[in-house]
Amino acid sequence: MNRRQFFATATALPAFAAASYEPTWDSLKTHPVPDWFHDAKLGIFIHWGLYSVPAFAPPTGELGKVDWNTWFYKNPYAEWYLNSLRLPSSETAKRHASMYGADFDYYRFSETFHKESEKWDPNKWADVIHSTGAGYAVLTTKHHDGFALWPSKVKHPTRNDLTTKRDFTGELTTAVRKKGLRMGLYYSGGLDWTFETKPVAKMADLGTTAPKSQEYADYADAHWRELIERYEPAVLWNDISYPKLGKIANIFADYYNRFPEGLVNSRFNTPHIDFTTPEYTKYDKIVEKKWETCRGLGFSFGYNQVEDGRHVIASDKLIEMLIDIASKNGNLLLNIGPKADGSISEIQMDRLTKLGTWMQVNGEGIRGTRPHSKPQAKTSTGEEIRYTRKGSTLYAFVFSRPASGIVEIPDMRKPAKIELLGHKGVLPWVERNAGVAVTLPPASGSAPFAIGLKVTI
Repeated sequence: MNRRQFFATATALPAFAAASYEPTWDSLKTHPVPDWFHDAKLGIFIHWGLYSVPAFAPPTGELGKVDWNTWFYKNPYAEWYLNSLRLPSSETAKRHASMYGADFDYYRFSETFHKESEKWDPNKWADVIHSTGAGYAVLTTKHHDGFALWPSKVKHPTRNDLTTKRDFTGELTTAVRKKGLRMGLYYSGGLDWTFETKPVAKMADLGTTAPKSQEYADYADAHWRELIERYEPAVLWNDISYPKLGKIANIFADYYNRFPEGLVNSRFNTPHIDFTTPEYTKYDKIVEKKWETCRGLGFSFGYNQVEDGRHVIASDKLIEMLIDIASKNGNLLLNIGPKADGSISEIQMDRLTKLGTWMQVNGEGIRGTRPHSKPQAKTSTGEEIRYTRKGSTLYAFVFSRPASGIVEIPDMRKPAKIELLGHKGVLPWVERNAGVAVTLPPASGSAPFAIGLKVTI
């Protein structure tokens, strides 16, 4: 079965469960995580909006590796441009004043965005997403700046310039589904800087600057219902919590009853979730609760024109990260940040292309697998190994090819056969040091990427 057949059911959400969900947390907690999400392992996140026009943030480091006391003044997330702009001493605010003038309003970037985004071709994005080996995509339909990437009929109480005339969300959803993939939608439910203009200067402000009015709760509820009705998303991917006055349990129940194979993430901060969403995170053991880590290719999610090879993850490390996450019951939601015209930068395309090329050969050991009882080990010469499993087949991914051409896999007893993914034929092996020593075929090519062994137990 090829990838297109594997994810062919993504064009529609089929019958999944006979359960009828009530808008209570006890009822909603009975919703299981569907197999398609366990199987996918890789999704592509897309951050695109007004922030893609100035396309700037100081590349200070990954989340968790920058001092939280100064994080928001040195925020490397370009999609947080408006918040950084509202902090007068930030590097973003200083640069903005120099480039555009201190009085240049952020929402004036919509003039450029509307013009440049007309060049966008959703089918090109869908081609890129499909080529990576991903099983789903998630588009940011409205980020914290309140600007929506669909022609919403929900009226904002004070503004009328916060939606697009072109239906970017609908066009991409159609293009992605034509590729046999699932489509999820991101929505910033917890923050909306058109309702609350006080900037986030420290972590505690994430709570105090979240809009708390009934007016905003009704607005967010109406947006989510509109997105579900129009686009039938496979994932409701919320961010930064959700208004307490909102009727999100009702939305969940209606959503599950209509789309039993849909999912909701943990960032609604409700008693029920389908999966957790750590950011720039890996684990050292199998996590029983389904999880999905999201991260940019660089330090930012939105396009940041000053990021270069020093800030963007290397291809081999990206591949190793995907393997590691899959071995521990996780998915990787890997972000691309397109430019205002919808084009993807050369350095991001380089990483996506190399990931896709590797997945064409090794994807069967990633997609559709489940964690092995032991997720990781090391060879006798110190190379890292990660395991995944599919029925009676074990996949052992070795992060670097031993110079000797022989891989010693520990704690393995008399497998039926061992193969190298992408190579025809069975590999010779012998028992050694309480495991097996596998002789690899001569290396083809020089890419220092992880190799995948298929072990029939």
